[in-house]
Amino acid sequence: MVFQANAWTGAVFAAALCLADWRFAAYAVGGAALGTWTARALGGSRHRREAGLEGFNSALLALCFAVFLGRDRPATALVAAAGCIVVTIGTAAAVRLLSVWNLPPLTLPYCLLAVAVTVAAPAFRRIWPFDAGLAALPDSASGRTALHLNELVPAFFHNVSQLFFLELWYVGALLLAGLLLASRTAGLIACAGSVTGIVTAWALGAPADRIADGTMGYNAVLVALALCGVFLPATPTTLLFALLGAATATALTPTVAALLSPSGGHAFTWPFVLTTFGFLAAVRSFPRLSGADRAPGSVPAAGLRRRTGGRPCRRSARAGSSTGRARERRGDDTEPVTCTVRSSLIHAGRVRAPGPRTPGPK
Repeated sequence: MVFQANAWTGAVFAAALCLADWRFAAYAVGGAALGTWTARALGGSRHRREAGLEGFNSALLALCFAVFLGRDRPATALVAAAGCIVVTIGTAAAVRLLSVWNLPPLTLPYCLLAVAVTVAAPAFRRIWPFDAGLAALPDSASGRTALHLNELVPAFFHNVSQLFFLELWYVGALLLAGLLLASRTAGLIACAGSVTGIVTAWALGAPADRIADGTMGYNAVLVALALCGVFLPATPTTLLFALLGAATATALTPTVAALLSPSGGHAFTWPFVLTTFGFLAAVRSFPRLSGADRAPGSVPAAGLRRRTGGRPCRRSARAGSSTGRARERRGDDTEPVTCTVRSSLIHAGRVRAPGPRTPGPK
């Protein structure tokens, strides 16, 4: 969820959920375990399982159902268990489909299934036994927009605790401590994302109560983490880029909520997913952000070879050589060579052009 493959951070997160309600922790931990087990049973990648990439979507989904469908109902536990299995399969599908554009799945599988279930829940009495539905028409903002000083600190921590649907400042503080335990850089970037969410929402005139409860700024925290230090290197340039993305996600949150609320859906982490996808796709046009800008004469990036004229050529390994024997065992008899670099070195006189060898003296 916060891009940290650290067992101690996960333990701190579980403890933070226990502070709110032990059943929340049980749903989250059980969802992560069920998602990881499903991936293992279906022969999923061991590396992805050990890194937690097969369990965070299922953990979020189980926790979401506990919050919205009732954590003390057996039907909720059954729906959560089934949803964890389905979302794990959906994660594998998202990884395959998004790899075409070199994009990560993020929380897209969780968002899709969470919206589907919350929209459909009122149609099934055993899943939603309540009289009131989840659907609501969007309304214009109302209430005061001025933030009081005593609301700033709770808003800062609520932006973190709302990642797990909780409006509890001490839970947010503990979650932030767990993040700092894994990476000081990541923790500071999360703090910067939370501040950006508060400032952006206030500058746009969002109601103060929505800023204070964290529902306007939690997506900003996720976007800041993703775009600085996770999918892009942590540099001053990418930090500014990430904070711009955090502000964009904050402004996008009411849009997504207004689109989904008439059918009973919620924004969840859709603003984070959509903003991160857009900004990561744009990075390919800005090499300074990705660190892919190289000196002249170096190997062009894979996405630029067609434009620059460079293309990978292949040279057969010499039969009988140690390299050739190693490649025969791997089933690969060729060696990639970049023609662009070799031809430039030939023209510069640093490498002799290929041609017939003259016999040496006997």
